[in-house]
Amino acid sequence: MVDLSDAEIGAFKTQLEAQLKELEAVRSVSKDASAVVQLDQQSVGRLSRMDALQSQAMAQETERRRLVTLCKIKAALARISEGEFGYCVVCGEEIALARLKLDPAAATCILHAR
Repeated sequence: MVDLSDAEIGAFKTQLEAQLKELEAVRSVSKDASAVVQLDQQSVGRLSRMDALQSQAMAQETERRRLVTLCKIKAALARISEGEFGYCVVCGEEIALARLKLDPAAATCILHAR
């Protein structure tokens, strides 16, 4: 395997920072979707309320996944600043460049990703 150059690490850092900014922007816009559903059946029919509850649950799961991705991106940025980016956090071996290009937030080599 080949060590990552400073330019490649800089490119990954720029990509991760852009993803972080985009996810944080989406989070601020989508807060209303996971708000509490009102149980007033006078204003909303039972089926409409069920649809609203389903939409709420989907929005909450999407937000949970978004938070997981945010944590992965922040961890990858921390590894960049510590000089540990591109190395598996389990075994210390280099992570394949193709894997990093696919997911710059990857923390493990392909062997330990399973």
